Amino acid sequence: MSTNGHPDQESDTEFGSDADIAVTAATAIESAGFVRVITRADGDALAASGLLTAALSVTNTPFQVTVGRTIADRTERATRRTNTDADADADTGDDSDELTVVFGTVDEPARKHAIRLDSDERPATLAAADTVRELGSTGSDDSSDSSSPAGTPTDDPTGPEPTLDPVLALAGLVAAGVDPGAGESEWVLESARERGLVERRPGVAVPTADPVDGLAHSTRLRAPWSGDLEATREALSPTGLALDQPETFDGDDHRTLGSLVALDVVGADDATETAATSIQRVLRPYAITSDEYAFATVGGYAAVLEATARAEPGTGAALAMGLDAREPALAAWRAYGSRAHAALESASMGRYDGLFVVGIDDGPVEAVAQIALAYRSPEPTVLAVGSGEAALATRETGPGSGSIAATVEAIVRDLADDGVQATYDVGHRRGYLRFGAAESASDADPDSQDAVTVADDSTIIAAVRGHY
Repeated sequence: MSTNGHPDQESDTEFGSDADIAVTAATAIESAGFVRVITRADGDALAASGLLTAALSVTNTPFQVTVGRTIADRTERATRRTNTDADADADTGDDSDELTVVFGTVDEPARKHAIRLDSDERPATLAAADTVRELGSTGSDDSSDSSSPAGTPTDDPTGPEPTLDPVLALAGLVAAGVDPGAGESEWVLESARERGLVERRPGVAVPTADPVDGLAHSTRLRAPWSGDLEATREALSPTGLALDQPETFDGDDHRTLGSLVALDVVGADDATETAATSIQRVLRPYAITSDEYAFATVGGYAAVLEATARAEPGTGAALAMGLDAREPALAAWRAYGSRAHAALESASMGRYDGLFVVGIDDGPVEAVAQIALAYRSPEPTVLAVGSGEAALATRETGPGSGSIAATVEAIVRDLADDGVQATYDVGHRRGYLRFGAAESASDADPDSQDAVTVADDSTIIAAVRGHY
């Protein structure tokens, strides 16, 4: 699938190559007086926005960042702004020098005015990295001294050319499901290593140095003690490690910790065979060795980006932009993890051919779907259904697995046939649905207004099962 507004590119890697799009975007950004960044609500897109806005700051270009939870949200924000600008230009006769850049799918109206940097097949982080490198290679002549609510450019219009933050890029790639150094990301990892920013070590990928805090709230693993600080501390006590003094840990200590965690995860009564594979992605993390960063590991950084993107997007955007948001970001991550694990504890579960359904009363449905897929589901796709929203997560890939974007779109159409209005979003191997009443009375048939309400679980499950 092509990036909106640009021709298809031949794919030469797992996600394809969009070098021409980066050149086009960099040219547009260099001539812009103000850039509005509208991003998808996940860790990958949030990291991408941070990479781009860092470059905008260096080139003295003011900007604003907003996070759109669904495709409709992003489309509405992009079209609302561009339509307002067009009206103003018509009144004044001036050409607008404002540019809208989008990470994530948008509908047709927004494609006419906004540049989408990423594509459905490729992480937003890589698309942003390409654009930043292109900006760095060409420089910028923009000397605007304006400021924005979200970003204030540097005072020196002839300041340094943009450079990429490889640690933020690695975190975004991990959030997108890419192993650091795999495929196109090899150069990003090498850049971080050459600058002495990361090193691989034994242990577990968590954002905090405190292992109890990090493991108890992690949404990247599921053990019997997950979500409970005291239970986590008790489970780790047999290691004999000074858990309150993690700065004293050496490689053997981290290895001991990782081994115990892996055994508890794989040995849980309700763990599936996939748990052994999933926990491997969390072990032997890339530790962040520079004090410049707020988190202990790349994987932990990714988890905080993912949590804040969905739970507190304003905090997440500030974090990605490099502002002092560590404490509120960690607080959001802890709450996100606690709610996800608590929801799983009390969840109802059902198995169908190709689909595993998790019903929850309250909690972050996307985190629940991801955890269940990695550690609890015997089926390749998980549907998590909550109050007014649902999430899909799948591990199926390849030519025969189909497009999750097309699947989610079809589910939304089926729900509409049942009188349920839904908005949605899609990402790499995941989908999100927000459903309920029609957005306005004019959107619904007056004779069936009472039928257009929040769908019950059975309606959602039936609509999803029709496509698996």
